[in-house]
Amino acid sequence: MIRGSFLASAIVVVLASIQFSVPAVAQDTTIKTRKQAEILIPRISRESVQSMDLSKAEALDTIDTADPHIKILLLSDNTWKYFKDSTYARDHKIFNEYWTHDYPDPYHVSLDELPDEIALWIVDTLSEYKCPHQNDVYSKFGYRHRRRHQGVDLPLQTGTPVYAAFDGKVRISKRYKGYGNLVVLRHDNGLETFYGHLSKIYVKDDQWVNAGTIIGLGGSTGRSTGPHLHFETRYKGYAFDPEWLIDFHSGTLRHRLFVLKKKYLNANSKYVPESEQEEIDILEGDAKDKEEAAKKAEAERKAAAAAQYHTIRQGDTLGALARKYHTTVKTLCRLNGIKETTTLRLGRKLRVK
Repeated sequence: MIRGSFLASAIVVVLASIQFSVPAVAQDTTIKTRKQAEILIPRISRESVQSMDLSKAEALDTIDTADPHIKILLLSDNTWKYFKDSTYARDHKIFNEYWTHDYPDPYHVSLDELPDEIALWIVDTLSEYKCPHQNDVYSKFGYRHRRRHQGVDLPLQTGTPVYAAFDGKVRISKRYKGYGNLVVLRHDNGLETFYGHLSKIYVKDDQWVNAGTIIGLGGSTGRSTGPHLHFETRYKGYAFDPEWLIDFHSGTLRHRLFVLKKKYLNANSKYVPESEQEEIDILEGDAKDKEEAAKKAEAERKAAAAAQYHTIRQGDTLGALARKYHTTVKTLCRLNGIKETTTLRLGRKLRVK
C-alpha cells in the first residue's frame, strides 16, 4: 500500500487533467459513393486489439475520478488504466430493460424495427478485451445439418478457463437446454455474449464482471459431442457471426468500432474479409489518424506540463482559490470535473491553471 500511495501521488498530477469520454462516430459531408459511406468511421477505430495479457501486472491501489462508478487502477508495473466497478451497471438503463434470467432472448424485437446499420464501440478508453478462448474455429456460424448454428465452436480440454470477452453484467448463469451450463453477459453497448457447454460456472446472476474474468471452465455439458466452447454474439436477441468481431486463431479483436449491418443477422451471413481496396483505404486513413493523434498527445503533454495545482488546506474555498489564482470558479470546476457545491477534501490536488 505504501508503494501504491507513492504511485498515486506521482501520477495524480497528470491524471487530474485527463478527461475520459467514449469516442463518437466521425461525421463527413463530402461522401461521394456508397462505398465511401460504408467505411466512413474513425480509422484508428478499425485497428485490431490484442487480447489482454493477464500475467502482466497486479493491481496496487485505486484513485477516484469525477465519475463515482469509474476508478483509475494503479498497477505494479508503474502503469494505470480505467476500471469500472460493480456499481457501474446499477443505474445503467441497458442493464435494467429487457432483463431476465429465464431465457436467452428477452427482446422479441422484429428485425424490421432495427436500423440497417448500427455503430457499436466494442472497446473504448474505459474498457478492454480478452479472447474467451483462443483456438481455430472448427464449427462455424450458420446452418449445420439443416439446423441454425448461432455461434462458433472452439475446441478445448475440459477444465480450460473461459474468459469474459468484455466488461459486462451476468444475465444468465445456469444449465439451459442444449447449451448445457450457460453464461450470458450483457455489455454496455447492447451486445450480449453467450458461453455454452461449460463444465463449471464461476459467476452468478446480476454479477458485474470485467474483461478477462474467468466466468467458468470449458466442458461438454448439454447437446455436445465433445469438449468445446460454444460462443455467440447477439444484438437485440439476434445472433451474428462472432468472427465479424474476433479472429479466434490469433485471439485479436478485429476492430474497436464495429458497424453491425442488419444483413449480418441472417444465418447465411458469415464473416467475409473486407476487399483489398477497402483495406488500402483503411491503412491510409490509419496513418493520417496516427499523425493527428500524435499531435494531439503532444499538445496535451505540453498542457499538462504547464498546468498548475493547489493542495487543498483547511479553510480553502473555490471562491478564495479563484481570487488567489486570478481565475473563476467556473473555470476551476471545468478543469477538475467538479461542481460549485463539491466538498473540497483536505490534501486533494486541485488544478488551478
